Amino acid sequence: MSDTTTDFENEDSFDFTWLRDSGEEMTEGKDIQAAEHEDRKERPLKVEEVSEKKYKRRSKKKRQRVEDYVRPSLAKELYEDVKTVVIAVVLAFIISTFVILNAKVPSGSMRNTIAVNDKLIGNRLAYVFSEPKRGDIVIFKYPDDESQKFIKRVIGLPGDEVVIQNHAVYVNGVKLEEDYIREEMLTAQTAVIYHVPEDCYFMLGDNRNNSKDSRFWTNTYVRRDQILAKALFRYYSGNDKSLAFKWLNQKQEYDV
Repeated sequence: MSDTTTDFENEDSFDFTWLRDSGEEMTEGKDIQAAEHEDRKERPLKVEEVSEKKYKRRSKKKRQRVEDYVRPSLAKELYEDVKTVVIAVVLAFIISTFVILNAKVPSGSMRNTIAVNDKLIGNRLAYVFSEPKRGDIVIFKYPDDESQKFIKRVIGLPGDEVVIQNHAVYVNGVKLEEDYIREEMLTAQTAVIYHVPEDCYFMLGDNRNNSKDSRFWTNTYVRRDQILAKALFRYYSGNDKSLAFKWLNQKQEYDV
């Protein structure tokens, strides 16, 4: 064999420095990454920071999509609230104008059936398909001043002859049995006679001795178109100053 050797065969002449340095560098890189990982483990991010960072990392298109969703949702919610309020107001107006009449009675002309400050509900539709009957308690426009509303009992119907004498009321010659009046009615010494015109009604209060009714009005009779509602029930008692239910228009039986 030849005495000459290549550099690779001559171990003394081969430089391993580059390999050693490279290995050290690799080791150092791994140590740095491990240290950073440990640092992150020791210092966890707050939920708010994570959420904020995630939101910031979203693309502009995604953020715009979220904002476009939120704005219509708020607008829709506001629209629904406004719509609900408007519908409620409209329904309340329709019901109070065309269906029921809510009334407070300021006088004692209907005692003991209705007391002072009683609150009651009237049915505006009661006479759409029928006519007022004798004994009905009705709410109507005061014939001498239609800006005021009165409540009385129907006594005389169109075409009736009403006679008041001897502490009683006679309709077409028949005495009315009235167990609802507060006390015996005071009458004049002579009979007072009324002839009820067509399409009109003769009204009296149940508190006959303290009632401003057809006996004393300038315009004696209530026209059909002045009647607003039939009283249904009392829901508030002026005497007790509390809620108290009472039917008002119990059917009255007359022999007329």
